[in-house]
Amino acid sequence: MSLRIYGNRALKTLPGQATRPTSSRVREALFNIWQGTIANCHWLDLCAGSGAMGAEALCRGARYVVGIEQSARACAVIRQNWQKVAKDGQAFQVIQGDVVRQIKTLAGQSFDRIYFDPPYASELYEPVIATIAQYHLLAAQGELAVEHAPNHSAIPTPVSFEICRQKVYGNTALTFYSCRQVA
Repeated sequence: MSLRIYGNRALKTLPGQATRPTSSRVREALFNIWQGTIANCHWLDLCAGSGAMGAEALCRGARYVVGIEQSARACAVIRQNWQKVAKDGQAFQVIQGDVVRQIKTLAGQSFDRIYFDPPYASELYEPVIATIAQYHLLAAQGELAVEHAPNHSAIPTPVSFEICRQKVYGNTALTFYSCRQVA
């Protein structure tokens, strides 16, 4: 199976719904919102699935992309996809394992853009967002976009973050967080 991203590039995907690729409508909306901020950024893709979001970021000029995905098979597909689209001067890393455990290995790094798309019914929202805040993984001027069901009950917001916008696209919602600015 395959899906298409920016520049009409085809990416491999795993068969079935195991990796649930973000719809093209939501991908396009997100990259329109973040237009002009992707080139040279550091991008973190959590619950990376097929790696489509990280591949889009690479196609749009991200300097460094990290993806965390639990499935070893999906990680192999992500590596193939990212190798196919990465250009000279771009780097990427694919980390296989539990997102709550693996995100801690990124301590000391910071990311301009973070995309987090866990299975909607999972219990991952609170611990992952709290870990991003605790380890200061979101750059001071960065944004975190969290994909969830529109009817998802409120996701706890760490005190160091604030919600800067929310968008709904059919059965998908995005909540955007930024670092709370200290006055």
